Amino acid sequence: MLDSRPNHNWIPVASLILAATLWGLFWYPLRLLADAGLHGLWATLLIYCGTIPVLLYLVYGRLKEVLLAPRVLLVIGLASGWCNAAFILAVIEGNVLRVLLLFYLSPVWTVMLGYLFLKEQPDRQGLLVIVFALIGAVVMLWDPSVGLPIPHDQADWLALSSGFAFAIINVCVRQAQQVSVAVKTAAAWLGTIIVSFLLILLVGVSLAGSDTSSIYLALIYGLVVMVIMTLSVQYGVTHMPVYRSAIILLFELVVGAVSAWLLTHEKILLQEWIGGGLVVFAAYLSARTEVMTEESNQHA
Repeated sequence: MLDSRPNHNWIPVASLILAATLWGLFWYPLRLLADAGLHGLWATLLIYCGTIPVLLYLVYGRLKEVLLAPRVLLVIGLASGWCNAAFILAVIEGNVLRVLLLFYLSPVWTVMLGYLFLKEQPDRQGLLVIVFALIGAVVMLWDPSVGLPIPHDQADWLALSSGFAFAIINVCVRQAQQVSVAVKTAAAWLGTIIVSFLLILLVGVSLAGSDTSSIYLALIYGLVVMVIMTLSVQYGVTHMPVYRSAIILLFELVVGAVSAWLLTHEKILLQEWIGGGLVVFAAYLSARTEVMTEESNQHA
């Protein structure tokens, strides 16, 4: 007898494609806000302040969970704050695809940090992730006139540090298994609000010269788009294997590259395409390694 129940397998896929598309286009409204006089740090603060109504809903009735892993949640908040602020500043200042690719070196840092703090011994595939990603980074960053393959400008450094902070978040999320995703998400959003505010005080940037409309648009963007992006990712990765979700989320790179090509005059060199391809392949290997580890644990 045929199963007449509706098949909803397409919903997680559509959810992740939506999230990847929005993240891939994230740079464009940020640059529009910057053109309206809103500094990247203020944009970060206002966008994440826009999530406060949802943040309060996420932690309602769950405050006791904070006591389960207060230090880990603190690190998640601080790392998320730098990750998001640095990423936003990088895509405003730098080449969009280059920033995205340097950010996607995060699997390398995740493997290394997992070994140092979680005692997760990397297997052959884990080592291949490091090798391919680092070779890709060297190819991307190599400039004979400069010498060593190091980041070329501030945007490169911001993108790299953002990816490293993202790796810290991943390790902490794994460590705090007893804490719900809702509380971890709230910690990340709150951390971004606090860190971006502290950076504003440190750098001394002002709202003077910003259009009032840009301030309201940043708040609305946070409440609507940032919440949709976050919840779409959470729903998708919860309802499908890790490696499949990771592969679909790489669609962000495609959207970022195409949108930057259509909306700006940015050009990507052949060596950056080759290096970027190696970084993407490393991200794919990282996702495959993670799902194989989960499957082996389930059968153990």
